[in-house]
Amino acid sequence: MSVTASAEVTAVQPYRHRWIALFVILAAEVMDLLDALVTTIAAPTIQRELGGSDSLVQWLGAGYTLAMAIGLITGGRLGDLYGRKRMFVIGAIGFTTASLLCGVAVTPEMLIGSRVLQGLFGAVMIPQGLGLIKEMFPPRELGKAFGMFGPVMTISSVGGPVLAGWLVDADFFGTGWRMIFLINLPIGLAAILAALRFLPEYRLSNATRLDLPGVALVSVASFLLIFPLIQGRELGWPVWTFVSMAASIVMFAVFGRYEARRARSGRDPLVTPGLFRKRAFTGGLVAGLAFFSGMMGFGLVFNLYTQLGLGFTPLQAGLAGLPQAIGGVAGFALAMSGLQERLGRGLLQIGTIVMAAGAAVLALTIHLAGLDVGAWQLAPGLGLVGIGMGLTMAPFFDIVLAGVEPHESGSASGTMTAVQQLGGALGTAVLGTLFFNLLAGRWGFGASMQVTVWVEVGLLALTFALSYLLPRRARPSD
Repeated sequence: MSVTASAEVTAVQPYRHRWIALFVILAAEVMDLLDALVTTIAAPTIQRELGGSDSLVQWLGAGYTLAMAIGLITGGRLGDLYGRKRMFVIGAIGFTTASLLCGVAVTPEMLIGSRVLQGLFGAVMIPQGLGLIKEMFPPRELGKAFGMFGPVMTISSVGGPVLAGWLVDADFFGTGWRMIFLINLPIGLAAILAALRFLPEYRLSNATRLDLPGVALVSVASFLLIFPLIQGRELGWPVWTFVSMAASIVMFAVFGRYEARRARSGRDPLVTPGLFRKRAFTGGLVAGLAFFSGMMGFGLVFNLYTQLGLGFTPLQAGLAGLPQAIGGVAGFALAMSGLQERLGRGLLQIGTIVMAAGAAVLALTIHLAGLDVGAWQLAPGLGLVGIGMGLTMAPFFDIVLAGVEPHESGSASGTMTAVQQLGGALGTAVLGTLFFNLLAGRWGFGASMQVTVWVEVGLLALTFALSYLLPRRARPSD
């Protein structure tokens, strides 16, 4: 089936294999989510067996999320231009191949490069699935289709770290950590074959061309920021690292001016420049950058602390983090029970307070118990962190996007999703570098973890303060 849609027509006759197609799309989402989580558990084992410096641990996560952030900006538009089924299949083939390259990597450089490829192809694959759902399902079934994402994403986020730890410890066929990537092969192959058979083809007849210079500018700007943050510590912070970070600010400014000039000339920009003149949206971008940086950086450092500091196995580390994942599910469910509609922005603020309180409880527990702390002692603080995280994330995107005009929502949502991924890369770089720097300065694991936790509290305080720039409530659904 092939459909060419106009810009005005966004809903077509429902596709008869739509529910099978939905499960194909969900399989791709699961692969992406798992690969964003698993390396935080397996990183110490990978470094020990493959070699490489401490920066390898950071690049395993940052390389993936940075590539994803950059690729997501244009991933959806590729589907509009060349067909969503076609780009989904290309993305899935590339993602699966990159997973194989990760699984057979023999050097740290090969593994990091393969992770970057995973992120880029994931950014091509994921937006196509979301676009196809909007096309395949009639309005009366659209809510039910998107509702399937909640349970699937919840199970993946809860079970992903535990699965990763189990696979590493089980050492199936002597593969060890490599199995966390090789497990994508059967899932990916099944998704590719099913996509070829069951996904319909949709393409916009009047899709705009790609803004390749804009992609290049934002890619260079992001790399100039992240690279020195990760590598600078090991190199002794030479002058070029600070020059690079300063140059990244200049490049982001050049990117902004280029996008504004492109919009004035009547060409479609990568990001709608008018969005950045809206206080709510710019505040939401900075708040999102702070929140997601802290969340992802904290996750990496916590797993390093439990394995390197407390001597947990990968499986034990995955299980130790389970209270946070379960708390996140509970917080999200609580928000969806009606609190989000009643409290609006207030729920986001309550969530950051609960999350900060949980982090403080965790820091106090580590301080009092020292290296004798066990997983059960860490559970209350982690549980509170998870509940606060769920309460914050549930309304976040809807509240931020309420401050933009309907015709800007596509560009705004794509930019917010990219910032979420960029925040993950930035948090991995900054908090990971801080943790390793403290250890190098002869701080103990417990003390280094406590400092990292208090930095996370500071980022949550910044998120709370910036939330006052956001609209009080999300835009009512039609």
